[in-house]
Amino acid sequence: MESISHVTIPLTSKWKLPRYALVGMAIILVSELLLYLDVTIVGLYFTPLVWTGYILFIDGVNLRLHGQSLIVSRRREFIAMLLWSILCWLIFEAYNLYLQNWEYIGLPENDIFRFIGYGWSFATIFPAVLETAEFLHGLIGKEQHTSWGVTNRLIVTWVILGVLCLTVPLIIDRSIASKLFALVWLGFFFILDPYNYKHRGQSVLGNLKRGNPSIVLALVLSGLICGLLWEFWNYWAIAKWVYLIPISFVGPKLFEMPLLGYLGFIPFAFECYAMQEFLVTRIPSLRQP
Repeated sequence: MESISHVTIPLTSKWKLPRYALVGMAIILVSELLLYLDVTIVGLYFTPLVWTGYILFIDGVNLRLHGQSLIVSRRREFIAMLLWSILCWLIFEAYNLYLQNWEYIGLPENDIFRFIGYGWSFATIFPAVLETAEFLHGLIGKEQHTSWGVTNRLIVTWVILGVLCLTVPLIIDRSIASKLFALVWLGFFFILDPYNYKHRGQSVLGNLKRGNPSIVLALVLSGLICGLLWEFWNYWAIAKWVYLIPISFVGPKLFEMPLLGYLGFIPFAFECYAMQEFLVTRIPSLRQP
C-alpha cells in the first residue's frame, strides 16, 4: 500500500464519486431490500452480492480521495487478487476440515450453484480487506515514528513462530486443536511478511523499520470494520456460516460472533496483506500500470 506504482486519475468534482462506486452502493441497498422482501435467490447469494457492492464502492472512494485505486489503477493486480483470494481461503477451509470451527448452512442444493456461491464469496475476501486498509492508510498518513531494528534473529524468530502456528494445530488432538484456530490466522503472516521484506516487497517489517506504523493501524482497523460487516451481513443471509466454537463460555455475542472473536479479524487482515504482497513480490508485473 506504500510505494505502489499507480496511475493517478484526475477527477473534476471534489465530491463526485465514479459511477461504478454508486453502482456498488446501489447493489448493497437493493440486495438488502430484496432480502427483506424474502427473494430467495438474493438470500442465497446475499454475502457475495453485498461484498461485490462494497468493493466497488470503497474502490471508487479510494479513487476519489487518493487519486488511484485497485480496480482503475492496478487492474491486473485486482484480477489476480480475486483468484488468489479463492486459493488462499481454500487453505483455511482445509484447516477447518480438521479443526471444525465453522460450517455452512442454507446453501443451494444444486452443486453448480453452490460452488458458484463459494467461489464468488471467497473471491471478495482479499479485495474487501485490502481496499478498506488502503482507504484507511491514505487517511492516516505517514507520520514518522521510532523505527524498528529488523535483524536476522527477529526474522528467523518470526518464521519459526509461523511454522509452529501452522503445524501445532494439525499434530495435536482435535479436541484441543479446535480451540487453536487463532494460530492459523497468525502463521502465514509470520512466514510471509519476512519473506516479502527480504525480497524487497511491501511488508509490515519494512514499514516498521522505516518508522512508519500507519500500515499497522490501517490493517487493525480494516480487520475490525470488515469483521463487523461480515458478521452483520452474514447474520441475515439464507446461505451463511455458523460457528462451532468449542469453548464452554464464549461471552456475549454480536450477531453470530462472540465479542472477543472479533479480535481474530485483526490478525486475519495482516495475513491477507502478507499473502497478497507475497503474490506481488513473486510477480512484480501485477503492480505495473
